[in-house]
Amino acid sequence: MGKVYVIISGKGGVGKTTSAINLGFSINEMGKEVIIVDANLTTPNIGLHLGSPIVPVTLNHVMANEAEVEEAIYEHESGTKVLPSSLSISEMDNINHDMLPSIAKKLKKISDHVFLDSSAGLGEEAKSAIRAADEVIIITNPEISAVTDALKTIKIAEDMGRHVLGAIVTRHEGEKWEMTLDAIKDMLEVPILGVIPEDVSVKESQRIKNAVVITHPKSKAARAYRSIAEKIAAVRKKQKKDRKDEKIEIKEQGFFRRIFGKLFGKK
Repeated sequence: MGKVYVIISGKGGVGKTTSAINLGFSINEMGKEVIIVDANLTTPNIGLHLGSPIVPVTLNHVMANEAEVEEAIYEHESGTKVLPSSLSISEMDNINHDMLPSIAKKLKKISDHVFLDSSAGLGEEAKSAIRAADEVIIITNPEISAVTDALKTIKIAEDMGRHVLGAIVTRHEGEKWEMTLDAIKDMLEVPILGVIPEDVSVKESQRIKNAVVITHPKSKAARAYRSIAEKIAAVRKKQKKDRKDEKIEIKEQGFFRRIFGKLFGKK
């Protein structure tokens, strides 16, 4: 059985989608099965970031009971699986957000790691993603407004009974006007999983429409994402070991069947 992580922030524009993609791709590079889900149905960006904004079947169709979840999964050329949402305004209708937890439950049966790229803010759409997750990963910038919104998100997640794995601080420059990492940690009261430096390689990877760990594997940002991904994978490995020690049966999942048509990133 896999693990579902929600990548979330209280504030938009902090690098949530970029983080979801690069964490997912990094763990996939370790030989793990990964599915990245665009759970931001209002303003989806995963497809845009990966160069395939329009696909025939999306999460919207699944949540409107118009398709099975397997029909909406696509494979990037890296091997990472992606479940995109639709850019169409008309397909925002008839969406039942309460379905996301059951969809996530299906996905964790066929993948080692499932990353939900949540909508920004603290509305019902974001809360449905939190409910669907086993672990919460907070994305923030070293700015007081972003950290304050991150704190609100943490409190909501904890009130909903979800474990907050930690926070990732993105776009870090080490300038005097930024909050220090110690101050951020003290304010959020959760571990800092890692720091992503401000790096032009991230913007360049977005122009190329791929993950920075693929386009600029030696960049500072790529190395930082890989380091955080290793921590997440290590926690997952330890949790599996602990469960085995407790004599709880864990069934290893095989590789996901590569039957999902059109590939992201292929021309």
